[in-house]
Amino acid sequence: MPDKNPNLVFLIDDDSFLLDMYALKFKECGINVEAISDPQAALEKIRKGAAPDVIIVDIIMPNMTGFDFLEALQKENLLPNTRRIVLSNQGQQEDIDKATKLGAAGYIIKASAIPSEVCDKVLAICNRK
Repeated sequence: MPDKNPNLVFLIDDDSFLLDMYALKFKECGINVEAISDPQAALEKIRKGAAPDVIIVDIIMPNMTGFDFLEALQKENLLPNTRRIVLSNQGQQEDIDKATKLGAAGYIIKASAIPSEVCDKVLAICNRK
């Protein structure tokens, strides 16, 4: 089966600079991105029927953490087939384990990957069986 890019990615991060930078890089990689600065807003869109192929979420955000967001998706059984990827500067093993328990298919540490590498890693995670 050939690799295929996701049709739509929700990128959730409260840092507008990073949000813009990653959104631009994903678009350069041919990926349609919706940049969302508030996980609560992303959750509302999903509850109203938005169905991204991939959700990339930061962990540390002011109103709702990425963990809370992933937990809400899991509890409400929202988008069970959507790939969830954490993109965070939190790289402790317990954070990675917690994200995995909450359904994350991948965990990328911001500080250890330039935006083009993040793009490549996301595509690799999407194309894993």
